[in-house]
Amino acid sequence: MNKILITGACGQLGSELTAELRSIHGNDHVIASDVSEPNPLMGEGPFEHLDVLDRPRIESIIDQYKIDTIYHLAALLSATAEKNIHLAWDLNMGGLLKILDIAKKKSLEKVFWPSSIAVFGPDAPKIRTPQTAACNPATVYGISKLAGEQWCSYFHRKFGVDVRSLRYPGLIGYKSLPGGGTTDYAVDIFHKAIRGEEFHCFLNRDTALPMMYMADAVKATIELMQAPAENITIRTSYNVAAISLSPGDLAAAIQNDIPGFKIRYEPDHRQAIADSWPISIDDTPAQTDWGWQPSYNLQSMTDDIIRQLPVFWNLDTA
Repeated sequence: MNKILITGACGQLGSELTAELRSIHGNDHVIASDVSEPNPLMGEGPFEHLDVLDRPRIESIIDQYKIDTIYHLAALLSATAEKNIHLAWDLNMGGLLKILDIAKKKSLEKVFWPSSIAVFGPDAPKIRTPQTAACNPATVYGISKLAGEQWCSYFHRKFGVDVRSLRYPGLIGYKSLPGGGTTDYAVDIFHKAIRGEEFHCFLNRDTALPMMYMADAVKATIELMQAPAENITIRTSYNVAAISLSPGDLAAAIQNDIPGFKIRYEPDHRQAIADSWPISIDDTPAQTDWGWQPSYNLQSMTDDIIRQLPVFWNLDTA
């Protein structure tokens, strides 16, 4: 059985991925870690306070639990990173380099690291952005992800580290609150709709972006990590796609279930970040190499969130 360490386990993706990995491998085989307090969403199991810039602490935890696989999720997200560029670079790059170097030193079995569609800049094709499109990111977050992809490829090529990565689109889930990402409107909008409140959106109505339901993001991550090494042909990061949607599209899907829902568009500084990103993604290599297919479309995702979110958060509905 794998012994897995997850950094950044208290985040939106981390908490749900931790819970799913514990259901697969057993609670004691998945060690969650974060600088924050433990998140109940992660389920029962070991938890360690960890600053990913503290290399001796990382190595101590790996030795203590006999870790062979790391999911390194700790990072500062796009909108937050723009407000603190030095911290974003130090955390996003410094943490990754330490994990990769430790994986090399200790001959760990696998490492997962998340990249993002933020690696693409305004000169990349907007529609069905291909795997090999030009990467000239316009944000600190995107710059750090692009550099991280190259470090992952380097450590695989030079030292044989089996590091795997996905370029996540915007992630939509109902179990965590927004965490500082440009696509986080698509999380907050459901809370407002279910409470019967008008939603003020920080992006324009027609700003379409690639998105993915959290259940599909967890599924894609685990499927990639379970794929045979010989099937993995891309060692920077795989494009993955699910749903391309705009705030207007999402509002219309919500209105199918909650007809009285209202939305107002008040774009702010995050609009410029979104405008630099693709509208849709071509993920043919992921489909070919390890059989990736999403399970949710816009309406099935919307229906599921509206059904699950009020129960999960014990909300009074409109």
